[in-house]
Amino acid sequence: MGPATTKLNYTYAREVLDKYGRNPNKLIPILQDIQAEYKYLPEEIMSFVSSDLGISPSSVYGVATFYTHFTLEPKGKHVIKVCDGTACHVKKSEGILNALEKELGLNKDNKTTKDMMFTLETVACLGACGLAPVVVIDDKVHGLMTPESTLELLESIRREESVNG
Repeated sequence: MGPATTKLNYTYAREVLDKYGRNPNKLIPILQDIQAEYKYLPEEIMSFVSSDLGISPSSVYGVATFYTHFTLEPKGKHVIKVCDGTACHVKKSEGILNALEKELGLNKDNKTTKDMMFTLETVACLGACGLAPVVVIDDKVHGLMTPESTLELLESIRREESVNG
């Protein structure tokens, strides 16, 4: 399910609100569940949540923008995180980032492919410095990466998508 292919499903948002008893103190887990479904926090759904919980839209938006876990932009089916912390940077993670940007046609202003298949992000540290440089794809850590091995991983995902997609 993704924003590019489906209409927003308010039924799911209602189910989440029911699950948490429409308790405004449960805003963070409500937003987490909603983001898990949509892959981001659509503005319309945040407005619906604020109205349903009886809190201001700015309060919901404030929580959604304060925590880096939340995103207001749609993400691709596969999220690729390239570490650019000190250890990874020294071990040339920038080359991995450049290779991915070139292969996917992305840049710092455009982080998601048009087909909504991939989102590319950089992160300050993934806590796996002994495996530097590190790339995380869909929450799976890949260490000691090179531009070539990263592009091979990308190609294996594409192959799997074409078989299963």
